[in-house]
Amino acid sequence: MKVADLYIRVSTDEQADKGYSQRSQEELLRKYCDINKISIRKVMFEDHSAKTFLRPEWKEYLLGLRKNKGKSDLVLFLKWDRFSRNAGDAYQMINTLRKLGVEPQAIEQPLDLSIPENKMMLAFYLAAPEVENDRRALNVIHGMRRARKEGRYMGLAPIGYINKIDEAGRKYIGIQEPQAGILSWAFEEISNGIYNTEQIYHMAKEKGFKGAKSLFWFAIRNPVYCGKIFIPKYKEDESRFVKGSHEPLISEDLYYQVQDVLDGRKRHYRLKIASNATLPLRGFLLCPKCGKILTGSVSKGRNKHYSYYHCFSGCNFRHRADDLNQQFTHELKRYLPRPEMAELYKIVLQKAWHSQTSHLQDDRKQLLKQIKELEDKLAYIRDLLSSKQIEPEDFREMKSVYSLRVEKLEAKLSTNNDDNINIKSLLDKGIDTLLKLAYIYENADIDKKREVIGSMFPEKLHFINSSLRTGRVNEAVKYIYMLDSTLGGNKKGQNGSDSILSSEVGVAGFEPTTSWSQTRRDTGLRYTPNFNKLKVPQHPSLIGLQR
Repeated sequence: MKVADLYIRVSTDEQADKGYSQRSQEELLRKYCDINKISIRKVMFEDHSAKTFLRPEWKEYLLGLRKNKGKSDLVLFLKWDRFSRNAGDAYQMINTLRKLGVEPQAIEQPLDLSIPENKMMLAFYLAAPEVENDRRALNVIHGMRRARKEGRYMGLAPIGYINKIDEAGRKYIGIQEPQAGILSWAFEEISNGIYNTEQIYHMAKEKGFKGAKSLFWFAIRNPVYCGKIFIPKYKEDESRFVKGSHEPLISEDLYYQVQDVLDGRKRHYRLKIASNATLPLRGFLLCPKCGKILTGSVSKGRNKHYSYYHCFSGCNFRHRADDLNQQFTHELKRYLPRPEMAELYKIVLQKAWHSQTSHLQDDRKQLLKQIKELEDKLAYIRDLLSSKQIEPEDFREMKSVYSLRVEKLEAKLSTNNDDNINIKSLLDKGIDTLLKLAYIYENADIDKKREVIGSMFPEKLHFINSSLRTGRVNEAVKYIYMLDSTLGGNKKGQNGSDSILSSEVGVAGFEPTTSWSQTRRDTGLRYTPNFNKLKVPQHPSLIGLQR
């Protein structure tokens, strides 16, 4: 009597659509063995795809055959597509089983493989399910590409979104809080360039971001968050971005700013986070002896700990931290505006804002000109392709480069519109914050204190005769300070700097130095000075603005 092993394989969709349940397969196989007087040694149940033989039950079965060679004569299954849906792999596996003394056989499609002509039927039985799989996969690919071209996001929603179904039964993604708000905040912080991405990831985790670091990196590189859907290249169809039908979390301009920061094309002077609350000025002070940036540390005394700002090895400068912290607090209070003059400050700053942002219309014209030039180049290379003067591969490469540049310029153009800025409300917020500056600083945590310092003083602080001296201050604050000095509000003049104040530092929110485009969007209080009329120190961050 022959001995057989029964192999039963099914997938979820096959069981639901075609009735290939494990119970029905087992019943038919056992009935076949009873009729043909075949003894059953083992029954195997599998629920993996038949595209390959990397299936847990099948691998375990082969291992058992090698250890117990000669125990079975047959391995029976219902049809050849239960055995495999890949003709090449199936032929190799048939040879392997024969070497182990086992003959594979489908009870509903029986073949005597000792007859050469039956191998043609075997090829058909094996190729038919493979063709069915390939056709199904092709239909899925075409369907997904069509959906992407329509702006629909396919697959599991990225973090910050959730999969939904509308009334018509069409799937889409919708915003899911609080993850969406955390990611939006993360994009803003990265574009500011104040903290590096690692620090922002940890701050996002504290805010409630749910995901590993790799997920965070994938998210900040994902164009879905600015409303773009990526269509990958397929045959002659080039890869491209299309406008998504979902609601974006951020603007396109902000997305491209973040990519520039991540790619290193947008340079920032990042501030380090001070870990000790007694050293808020660490990283902002210049050594009076060697000109290096001072660090800080805490020393243990007999009865308590003492904090010091000091230089690095090779320079022995050292100064008590509490003394310099007190000096800075006193210096900060000199720039507090007078409450009774608040309306006058707003009028002066609003006038300065409008006079200095009049060039935005010229910037808009320049962007339109650049877009037109790139579109002309695209038209030109199309003509070259049609006349066979360039190769299709060269055309695709150039088109990809030019199209990406056009997308970035159009994103900047969409945000380069000053009409939507409510300067009055921004000034109300900024002046109100300045009035509370001393209270904010004295009662804030270490990170907020450092943000205040970076906002007020874009340049490093230094010493003159062991006294703290500040350089340039925030431009809006200097306007207010000058008004107070003129009207008798301050007895002392500005200490020691004739240069115009930083065009990169603002008021509302008190954040450290950021790019002009970002700060203008956030506060409305920062503007670019006219470089043709003003003498501005050639700081690297200002050179880019002049261009």
